[in-house]
Amino acid sequence: MIEKIQLNNILFLDIETVPQFDSYMGMDEETKKLWENKTQYQRRDEVTAEDFYERAGIWAEFGKIICISVGYFTNKADIRNFRTTSFWGEEKKILQDFTNLLNQYFNGAAHVLCGHNAKEFDIPFIARRMIIHGVALPDKLNLFGKKPWEVPHLDTLELWKFGDYKHFTSLRLLTKILDIPSPKDDIDGSEVARVFYIEKDIDRIITYCEKDVIAVAQIFLRFRRDDILIEDEITHV
Repeated sequence: MIEKIQLNNILFLDIETVPQFDSYMGMDEETKKLWENKTQYQRRDEVTAEDFYERAGIWAEFGKIICISVGYFTNKADIRNFRTTSFWGEEKKILQDFTNLLNQYFNGAAHVLCGHNAKEFDIPFIARRMIIHGVALPDKLNLFGKKPWEVPHLDTLELWKFGDYKHFTSLRLLTKILDIPSPKDDIDGSEVARVFYIEKDIDRIITYCEKDVIAVAQIFLRFRRDDILIEDEITHV
């Protein structure tokens, strides 16, 4: 029962990813061929591998993480506070800083990670990029040999599915129907690469990513029938 989970034991997270290069031409010829093969079933016949490259950020083999945002409750007595912070910069440092956070503050048996579609996207993407960069997997991401009920991850999309595994509901739709302020009031995921490579505005991306983290926490509170956070309860650090 999610009502029994202590809010202070949950680390809410979201990531933003982009293609590894600002254009298709940044790849060498072998990688271009591998990209073409990887995406042949996703592309329509009239869409070339080059034109499809704008979507490369959704594959860990061809994309990279530019921001990891996290949020956590620091509730004391009847005072509730939710803090957000972000890691950004060179990808290996992002991953190492995130690992340090997990190992130092969220490594206990009771600690869990929570995101929206995190089990299918965010967490596998982070783990794969860690392996690529030679960063040791923290215990909370190392799932080898663990039984499904031993995996310390919560997923608001999975909770909303109620076992309906063919169903997908976006974060934006879920916030709308649960009467939660939308995090998509500036950009959306399809615009992140443009903002990163063309506008070079990482601050805008960080703000967007942290809003998603807050939205996930709000959804989780709704599932528990708790009051959602108000602005005065949210701190950016």
